[in-house]
Amino acid sequence: MADFDWNDLRSFLGVARAGRLTVAAARLQLDHTTLSRRIAALEHALKAKLFDRSPSGYTLTEQGERLLPMAEEMERLAIGAQERVGGSAASVEGAVRIGSPEGFGSYFLAPRIGRLKERHPQLTVQLVAASAVFSLAKRDADIVISVSQPPTGRLLVSKLIDYDLGLYAAPSYLGAAPEIRSTADLSGHSFVSYIGDLLTFPELDFLQHVAPNGCTALESSNLVAQLKATLSGAGLCVLPAFLAREERGLVRVLADEVSLTRSLYLTIHQDLSELARVRAVVRFIKDEVEAAKPIFKLGSGEAA
Repeated sequence: MADFDWNDLRSFLGVARAGRLTVAAARLQLDHTTLSRRIAALEHALKAKLFDRSPSGYTLTEQGERLLPMAEEMERLAIGAQERVGGSAASVEGAVRIGSPEGFGSYFLAPRIGRLKERHPQLTVQLVAASAVFSLAKRDADIVISVSQPPTGRLLVSKLIDYDLGLYAAPSYLGAAPEIRSTADLSGHSFVSYIGDLLTFPELDFLQHVAPNGCTALESSNLVAQLKATLSGAGLCVLPAFLAREERGLVRVLADEVSLTRSLYLTIHQDLSELARVRAVVRFIKDEVEAAKPIFKLGSGEAA
């Protein structure tokens, strides 16, 4: 084992998770030439081909698949040593990346992150607010908040909260459009919604539940774009209560008839569960959600 460099396992994990050399190099803060050299050195030391290279990226060979769980176990042990033996268990410092749905990340978490930084000045929070699937196994994020309950695995999953959604429109739209007295009238109205074939989570296909025969004036994978279009009078839109209540230019429509409920789940990988910085961020998110519970629920009597 004289030629074996334990540090090259980090490079191996980075490429295995990213699937592309350039992406892994950026995450590891290395240039791709150095990363390629480290992978080649590891393959030479182990006398095994770990990846199949192609224009589309790097895929694990059979030998690579066998190495992966052992490399992940060594990573877990290294993290544990850093926390428990290195004396950093009580300190909260370093970077924590949160993957979150766009609305929750932008409208709920982002305005509150300043308070977390005040408590832990050495902490760096990376908030990725997007309608995307974040893989904890590939280390896309350290903490993932999602609208779908994650599959089983070496994950720690907890329900964060149930949240309500209602139907909203701008006064300018309601003033020009036919009167809405019941859900039967919705088929003649325009909607702002997600792009069906780009939906990452089926839980977000709200239009099928509210007005399956409604036509869309605008479809966007971006929730903020939907909100802005709705505010401009483009049509009716299903929006989370915690987001809509922040916008004075919205009127709730059919408050007694249209309401949906979805759930948010918080997930971390077991390997990261003992990291002080991850624990601190998880605790902060849960405390903030608990303290703000009422804003996730719809009010009554808000019909247009």
